[in-house]
Amino acid sequence: VQLVESGGGLVQPGGSLRLSCAASGFTFRLYGMSWYRQTPGKARELVARISSVGDSTTYADFGKGRFTISRDNGKNTVYLQMNSLKPEDTAVYYCHCTAKNYWGQGTQVTVSS
Repeated sequence: VQLVESGGGLVQPGGSLRLSCAASGFTFRLYGMSWYRQTPGKARELVARISSVGDSTTYADFGKGRFTISRDNGKNTVYLQMNSLKPEDTAVYYCHCTAKNYWGQGTQVTVSS
């Protein structure tokens, strides 16, 4: 099983990033997926969640109106589009398969001028 995140980097406040998580080794289309984030010294927190077929999504309050989670089951990939980024969005972002408790290795997002 692998979850491989990509798309992180350094972006200025107000900018955008699109994170991707490529899944392999399990039947991706059957499972809900989530994005979490973590900063040093703090617990990992949920960012967004999407159902197995993509018809239901939930967001943390800090992401509502700015972040969009989506998935492409044909490509075994889940995405996180992040707009209007703020310095407080700086964190390592992780992909997670909810039911199987699989985690990716994380991708660093840094929002700074």
